[in-house]
Amino acid sequence: MRQFQHIGVVGGGAWGTALAQVAARADGDGRRVTLWAREPEVVEAVNASRENRMFLPGVALGANIAATSSLKEVAGADALLMVTPAQHMRATCAGLSPALRPGTPVLICAKGVEQGTMKLLTDVLAETLPEAEAAVLSGPSFAGEVARGLPTAVTLACADRELGRALVNAIGLPTFRPYYSSDLIGAEIGGAVKNVLAIACGIVEGRKFGASARAALTTRGFAEMTRLGLALGARAETLAGLSGLGDLILTCNSPQSRNMSLGIALGEGRSLDEILGSRNSVSEGAFSATAVVALAAKYGIEMPISEAVAAIVTARINVDEAIASLLTRPFKSED
Repeated sequence: MRQFQHIGVVGGGAWGTALAQVAARADGDGRRVTLWAREPEVVEAVNASRENRMFLPGVALGANIAATSSLKEVAGADALLMVTPAQHMRATCAGLSPALRPGTPVLICAKGVEQGTMKLLTDVLAETLPEAEAAVLSGPSFAGEVARGLPTAVTLACADRELGRALVNAIGLPTFRPYYSSDLIGAEIGGAVKNVLAIACGIVEGRKFGASARAALTTRGFAEMTRLGLALGARAETLAGLSGLGDLILTCNSPQSRNMSLGIALGEGRSLDEILGSRNSVSEGAFSATAVVALAAKYGIEMPISEAVAAIVTARINVDEAIASLLTRPFKSED
């Protein structure tokens, strides 16, 4: 089985830092972990004080984690975890391309669909780093909980079963349990769509519509996720698993979710520009919503909740109009 003595993590936000901590713990002190961050202050803080004060304060990082601002340095790792925001994935992969060794496993750990092209992130990876071996890591996970060693289970999808098992063993811990799947599309769609749906659930919470409304919206949102996933070739069991339904349940039920908290603020009457301007982290659903809806339209898939979110974040309609459009839809059958 392949061994990974040097793991690179590309993206120094909260989730990237948490995954660096997982990779460092998974092999004790014998493994080197390199964390690439765009922000010089993150690199300096991690190396000087073993803490990412900007994105994950209060978590003491392992001594075998070193931060860098050099893509060339992180590209030399035995495997890479790509944790940059979805809309920056193409540019970051292009920056890695000159230094990445052929056959290096690259795990997509971001969740989204690329704007404009409507491409999944594994498609972006195939175009920018064609000699990399692709995998997807996705599932119900909050960065702070993972970094502190609280129990978490996720999906690790890879077409090559042997490589997938090796990656599971490389980052798996008793408190961080990757479940192997060969369904990359299912793992990707679940993560991308749930971010959009979490904004809708946040709006429900912000408007104080109650738990019944949130449960109904989550359930009908899962139907949207399933329709799109199956149209793209995903498997139903993947969509009903950790990277689909599991992640949807988590993200639609906790204000810890950046996407749900954004929706809460929208429901309370704040503007999108005001909300995003006050944050140093990315709410992926706000940027993927239009791409998810465009991808669904390409395949003739109806996704009214996602369409409403996309219309809100692009200021085509306001929250009240979006709510009215959903509540006045014709009655449908679940059959």
